[in-house]
Amino acid sequence: MPAVTHEITEAEAGRTVKSIALKEMRLSHSRFSSLKYSRGIRLDGEQARADQRVRAGQLLSAQWEEPLRASLTPYEAPLFIPWQDAHYFVIDKPAPLPTLCSARQEGATLENTLYSCLGCPAGFLFRPVNRLDKGTSGLLAVAKDAHAQQLLQRQLHTDTFIREYLAVCEGHPSQAEGVIDLPIAEAGEGVKREVRPDGKRAVTHYRVEQETETRSLLRLRLETGRTHQIRVHLAAMNCPIVGDYLYGKPHPDLSGRFALHACFLQFRHPFTGETVSVSSPLPHALESLL
Repeated sequence: MPAVTHEITEAEAGRTVKSIALKEMRLSHSRFSSLKYSRGIRLDGEQARADQRVRAGQLLSAQWEEPLRASLTPYEAPLFIPWQDAHYFVIDKPAPLPTLCSARQEGATLENTLYSCLGCPAGFLFRPVNRLDKGTSGLLAVAKDAHAQQLLQRQLHTDTFIREYLAVCEGHPSQAEGVIDLPIAEAGEGVKREVRPDGKRAVTHYRVEQETETRSLLRLRLETGRTHQIRVHLAAMNCPIVGDYLYGKPHPDLSGRFALHACFLQFRHPFTGETVSVSSPLPHALESLL
């Protein structure tokens, strides 16, 4: 049963349980409300009222039950976890590998591979903070409980949660670096997206790292997080990602994937305040395209 606890300091004495829970323990309003009615908010072990005043030295706790999920079939495969602590994993996802299990995805996924890697623990729930397409490799943050996931997801699409990618693309951008600011919308049925005036704002920063006669290696940083954003933006620049079967054309040496790799992830740890930075080199299969 996940729990968050907080010892009341002298400076916090006299404040209400709700104030401490929301500001110091950083529970969301919805979680606090649900825990209040399920008797999950306790002060020194006793059920607490939202308006109850606290004293220095008291221990305020929030406990909740994780929802049960359908049975998960483990999948045994090597999994590289370059960083983890008591609250989070940063996983270097291979490609092509879907992130989540679903009714249409019953084989290997990052979800059931991590489940197997951890020894199939009871009550396992997969809680990704960010997502990667099946055909994209690289760094992805996963929380170990719902509270940790919620806190880190608040940093998404801010200057604190930094995601950088390396892409091998066809052709050469007109400038060595720049900003692609083009709105993205759904392109009919299915997952495909397109640049369209009535779409949602999407911003991608890029810098050319290397060029060959026919290809470029770009480093990209996301300012927004639209579906297929990098893939759509590079295709709109007439520089589609090598092997991108949806926005360019498939490549015989990149079965099921394309030349996009999440190479850098940085965030401020919600519990310690420290800056966590993790890097991942360009896979050999993509480097060889250059």
